[in-house]
Amino acid sequence: MLKDLSLEVFVREVASNSPAPGGGSVAALAGAQAAGLLSMYCNLSQDREKLGDVVDSLRKNGEEARYLMVKLLEALDEDTVAFNRVMEAFRLPKGSEEEKKKRREAIQEAMINAADVPMQTARGSLRVLSLVNEVAGRGNPMAVTDLGVANLQAISGITGACYNVRINLGSIKDREKVEEYEQEVSEILKEGQLLFEQNKKMIEKDI
Repeated sequence: MLKDLSLEVFVREVASNSPAPGGGSVAALAGAQAAGLLSMYCNLSQDREKLGDVVDSLRKNGEEARYLMVKLLEALDEDTVAFNRVMEAFRLPKGSEEEKKKRREAIQEAMINAADVPMQTARGSLRVLSLVNEVAGRGNPMAVTDLGVANLQAISGITGACYNVRINLGSIKDREKVEEYEQEVSEILKEGQLLFEQNKKMIEKDI
């Protein structure tokens, strides 16, 4: 599994001539790293004498960040599996009309899945950004730059994931589903950019 590889091996695998793992897995990794940094920020903000009752809410934020980190790490492999399913569908036989029909159906199913996986990454990364917004300025000031990098990684996870959703939409025949994806992608990108800019201002005033 990709998530179990060492950092060096994973990066070298990305750099190889194999098309997977690619941008979708790297976007998921960016989101997972953002969640990890957010969790660290919350863990470093447990001094009740200095922070008071805010410690309890930061602990809950950290727990959610760790949950999101696990889900986003799972997406590293899910994205590559989704890509491989698309390739397998295109390799199906197409000699008879029945084979052609089954092949078309398999391709459509695989393409929808290939769009859904990065959509999950985008949703998870957006939630990380939302949590960064909730905790900014409330935790350990010595860890503010870590929160800043979490903000950067989360917006990268969102943007990269949305790229990967959109690249698959042109091959999906279900126009209603395509429109649903397009609308959600637009909403996630808009909300994500707004949160990113808000977070950036809050974080940078403390650096």
